[in-house]
Amino acid sequence: MNIFEENHTKMFLKSILTLKTEEEVMAFLEDIMTTKEILDISQRLAVAKMLREKEVYSKISKETGASSATISRVNRCCLYGAGGYKTVLDRLDNLEDK
Repeated sequence: MNIFEENHTKMFLKSILTLKTEEEVMAFLEDIMTTKEILDISQRLAVAKMLREKEVYSKISKETGASSATISRVNRCCLYGAGGYKTVLDRLDNLEDK
């Protein structure tokens, strides 16, 4: 089963694409997610960035608070996943270069 083929999931993805400003994104995420969910996703992105920078698990865990299981899962996604982390991190790098 592909979760991205579900009607509710499609609506969620389309709703994200409608957001135009950082303020709109923050308001939407605050309404739709718990604080913990936002922090967990933010932590995973920070872990992915540090893995990309070739940081060791112990440093990543210390700086992000992520467990070794979370770091390992993010690493698997970075290496064998759909490429989402790479796309986002590449685009963030491009924003920082400007």
